[in-house]
Amino acid sequence: MPRALLSVSDKTGLLEFATGLAALGWELISTGGTARALRDAGLDVKDVSAVTGFPEMMDGRVKTLHPKVHGALLARRDVPAHMQAAAEHDITPIDLVAVNLYPFRETVARKDVQPEDVIEQIDIGGPSMLRSAAKNFDAVTVVVDPADYAEVLEVLSGGKGDAKALRRHLAGKVYAHTAAYDAAIAAWFTSTGPEAAGSTLPERLTLSLERAQSLRYGENPDQPAAFYVEERGRGLAGLKQHGGKELSFNNLLDLEGALLAIEPFAGETACAIIKHTTPCGLGTGATIHEAYRKALACDPVSAFGGVIAASTTIDDEAAEAISALFVECIVAPKFTEGAIEVLGRKKNLRVLEGEARWGRDALDMKRVRGGLLVQRRPQPAAEDSSWRVVSNRAPTDQEHKDLLFAWRAVASVKSNAIVLARDGMTIGIGAGQMSRVDASFLAVHKAQQQGHATAGAVLGSDAFFPFRDGIDQAAEAGVTAIVQPGGSVRDQEVIDAANERGIAMVFTGRRLFRH
Repeated sequence: MPRALLSVSDKTGLLEFATGLAALGWELISTGGTARALRDAGLDVKDVSAVTGFPEMMDGRVKTLHPKVHGALLARRDVPAHMQAAAEHDITPIDLVAVNLYPFRETVARKDVQPEDVIEQIDIGGPSMLRSAAKNFDAVTVVVDPADYAEVLEVLSGGKGDAKALRRHLAGKVYAHTAAYDAAIAAWFTSTGPEAAGSTLPERLTLSLERAQSLRYGENPDQPAAFYVEERGRGLAGLKQHGGKELSFNNLLDLEGALLAIEPFAGETACAIIKHTTPCGLGTGATIHEAYRKALACDPVSAFGGVIAASTTIDDEAAEAISALFVECIVAPKFTEGAIEVLGRKKNLRVLEGEARWGRDALDMKRVRGGLLVQRRPQPAAEDSSWRVVSNRAPTDQEHKDLLFAWRAVASVKSNAIVLARDGMTIGIGAGQMSRVDASFLAVHKAQQQGHATAGAVLGSDAFFPFRDGIDQAAEAGVTAIVQPGGSVRDQEVIDAANERGIAMVFTGRRLFRH
């Protein structure tokens, strides 16, 4: 009689699977709560303690770590010496293992969870059994994912499918699963250890990502691509899609840029329109419709085919306005039923609902040849105690309000970045230029191209001005106030230029590069 050992935390599909095995003549061995569930369903089950001759002990920490379990899994059936040793020690082979692990990630995710509770969710026996069974996949079937139960039963019952190929496939899933599990444990120790409080990043970084979506192609059609996630249902993968085509590689990149753009405006009604991961318009308003109109007015030509992000609910009025523009995607925390209906008329428009937040201490990574560049994610741009007026003239109340908007807006623009703003909207954006003076020129040019009056506008810069030429250019356009990090060896020259032109200048002490 073949033997199966079942020990699962996630009991999805367990009873059907165990019933199917029993109907095929398999002996069932189990532990703790799994054994109780099987008995309650009327199935005949042998406790693992009856196999090992030892009781479960130490609050369940020790129950399957025994030669009569691991010998039964690891013995090679085609090696006579293995089978002789098994017989001498009264070890009967186990032919199938179905195990899923203690819910470590779910425990860590709970608010106010205590460290001792997390530690108890580090599974020891489960990974050990899985790895032993997977190593001997030539003879042992190992199942870690309840989604595979039906296929396993089909093959075991003599249905279609290559049994050995399936065992090998399932073994690969086991090692990917245990690697991800160990990576989550290592990440918890790192995130709660002394290095988490300082600027030092971990000595070793273990990543475990799962393919959530095969993409049609990457940035270009000749590049195969896929979307991998740290955890299903979180981040971009947690957004709920209402209609439209599948998200593409470039859609996902632009969605990240769009969410980054509105992040500094939490608690306000804001809208960002993104093209090639950088804003072509940002606006705030009393309503989301007003915020969208302001964002669109900055550069309606570039907005065509863009991605829109809103900080608040998209209502019917905003949806009607947005539907007049060709848009690839729109993301917002919520949509009214009317908005879903209106936007749903555009069959290819991807409507995404949710917030897709990531933690304050999350790591940002960029692939380079041979490795990864890793940094703490930037905190949203905001005013803080490091802001100081360096010019003779302080900003007026209205200028101060506009400067704060410009500073938050420029944070998501590709460097070198300059933003012109007034009255809660960008009126000109100079993005991705190799020199700051060119970024200033482009911001002014884009504003004037759309008929925006630059006189009285304010300017935000993501990094310091290395020369006074950018200040002179802004002054010629009528800019009255500038916010920038400061820190150039020529800061005084730049401040003098602002004073000569009657411009109020604020240093933030923080750079906002985005490469």
